[in-house]
Amino acid sequence: MIEMVNAFFSGLFQIFSVATFGLMSLGILIGFAVGILPGLGGPTTLALMLPFIIKMKPVEAFAFLLGMASVTNTTGDITSILFGVPGEPTTAATIVDGHPMAKKGEAGRALGAALMSSLVGALFGAFALAIAIPIVRPLVLTFGSPEFFMLSILGITFVASLSGEALLKGLISGGIGLFLATVGVCPITGIQRYTFGQLFLWDGIGLVPITIGFFAIPELIDLAISGSSISEKYLDHVGGVKEGIKDTFRHFWLVIRCSAIGSYTAIIPGIGGATTQWLAYAHAVQSSPGKERFGKGAIEGVLGPGAANNSTLGGSLITMVSFGIPPSVMMAILMGAFLIQGIVPGPDMLIPPPKGHLDLTYSFVWINVFSNLITVGICFLILNQLVKITQVRGSLVIPFIILLIYLGAFAEKNVFEDLILVLAFGILGWILQQLNWPRPPLILGLVLGPLAENRLFLSTDNYGLNWLLRPTVLIFMGIIFLGFIYPILKKRGKKKVAIEIQKTSSQEGHEFNWDLILSLLVIIGFIFALIKSIDFDFRTGLFPWVIGLSVLFLTIIQFLRDFSIRAKKDKEYKPSILGQEIPREIVKKRTCIMFGWIFAYLIGIWIFGFSIGIPLCSFIQLKWCYRERWFTSIIITLFTWIFIDVFFYRLLHLPFPPGQLFLWLNMPSL
Repeated sequence: MIEMVNAFFSGLFQIFSVATFGLMSLGILIGFAVGILPGLGGPTTLALMLPFIIKMKPVEAFAFLLGMASVTNTTGDITSILFGVPGEPTTAATIVDGHPMAKKGEAGRALGAALMSSLVGALFGAFALAIAIPIVRPLVLTFGSPEFFMLSILGITFVASLSGEALLKGLISGGIGLFLATVGVCPITGIQRYTFGQLFLWDGIGLVPITIGFFAIPELIDLAISGSSISEKYLDHVGGVKEGIKDTFRHFWLVIRCSAIGSYTAIIPGIGGATTQWLAYAHAVQSSPGKERFGKGAIEGVLGPGAANNSTLGGSLITMVSFGIPPSVMMAILMGAFLIQGIVPGPDMLIPPPKGHLDLTYSFVWINVFSNLITVGICFLILNQLVKITQVRGSLVIPFIILLIYLGAFAEKNVFEDLILVLAFGILGWILQQLNWPRPPLILGLVLGPLAENRLFLSTDNYGLNWLLRPTVLIFMGIIFLGFIYPILKKRGKKKVAIEIQKTSSQEGHEFNWDLILSLLVIIGFIFALIKSIDFDFRTGLFPWVIGLSVLFLTIIQFLRDFSIRAKKDKEYKPSILGQEIPREIVKKRTCIMFGWIFAYLIGIWIFGFSIGIPLCSFIQLKWCYRERWFTSIIITLFTWIFIDVFFYRLLHLPFPPGQLFLWLNMPSL
């Protein structure tokens, strides 16, 4: 015990040497920028920085890398709230309520809540690592493949249940996400599935293009339709930051519970911040008496994900340090740092020096603590400047958001086809938004798909169907059933009233039942996918068959329900400015124009490349579409070019594809 206490404080003293603290500060600075700028991502940046740690001491190397990794989620919340574009995939859930708050003029409150809850979550995760080290081994070993699979389904059910009256749509959406995860090379047999001869689909559909398309493009359309700034209310100062901090302590037990969800769920391999944020969001919805507020600017919807995604690092480190098993992509890259330093993660990390590296393990705790304290302190100092971004008129912000959308989509795999995917899923996300189909379950399904498929195969291969009778599996089934049936029973009375209202509105001459069409298209899509899977062998086709048939069954039920009710709320989108509804024709016109510009940027990138295509489109859009002054248009265009060409291309060496024009003319791209 004394040796553990000595190692605990030895880890603290080590990070305060001049070299170690300096490198940690440098890592924090890099992580700060990475979190704010969509596209780079924490894992990508860690990979880029690995060569620089070769000559560092172990504590210096991990201070540099963990200082960087521990703050990206915190600063990623800033971009998610202000722009509706996830700075990190692990901060996507913050958009759902954080960005609506920014649009209502409550950006300061949302940022204050996100930053403070992130700090609480980070501290919780750090000390969870410290406390869990002696007891984590038996905890993880109690789970087998069947339990991991059921945990994946449980996560989908929880997030789907936050859809309220649209529970069935939420389950279908989650199933679509699981099925999309099967695209690519089968991890079990190596056989291609649903790649249609496209090489870029061999690695599957990336999470980043779908996340950005699903959330950023619909918000961009909203901004274009409103014709105003991101915030629809004017603020001459950052109001509500203190209120956001107070919200963290008003809902302190929610923040603690969501921090626990982030820390202890992340212990399980394959479940990282991209998953825990949605589980925390689902818990925030389920534990709130006012579920109808979520998605419209509920402060709990910011606090839950903010706490969870920052506490995830501590949980991931538990598995990494204790077993040498990287539970996430970031931890897998960090494993490379261990190998570079000649250290093997595992039992040696839990043994006090000189025989082991327990002091280094505890230094991870302190690095996480002080990195987040420093980052949150800096963020609070510059919030005035950050929130003023939401007061800039939309015509000046829209070109930059389009840049972030395409840059973020490209940066994950460095392939042009991902730009097409982000546009396609942006259109789909906008359609789902208009028809009130929940989008978060689809994202979670895509995240959990690989883990679920692997565990389903292992469960069936090792136990046959007997794994369904395991006591822990039956417990999970009971929890899933309760999570499914409870919202139905609770909403039963309200649904009867809603149906009567819908019938009345249908009699008032609603034009078309678009929900019915969408359900029919999903049915046709799954029938086509199942026909394509007929030639798969059992191992390759097990997961697509199970998910495909289940979702097809649920969608048929949804289709029959829509057909029998034949009553829909008017799905016409009517954003408002200071309470004034925008006429329907203007909504349609501005929507079509904005989609046209998003497509034009894609064509510009394809023809001229990033460095010329995006600045050129930005200039044309600013000058001839929004009628901005020449000086303003030139300055913004110049900034856009510097941002792309100097920062991403020349400094970070992001391999932008050459424009087709230069290939046709056999010229080097600029």
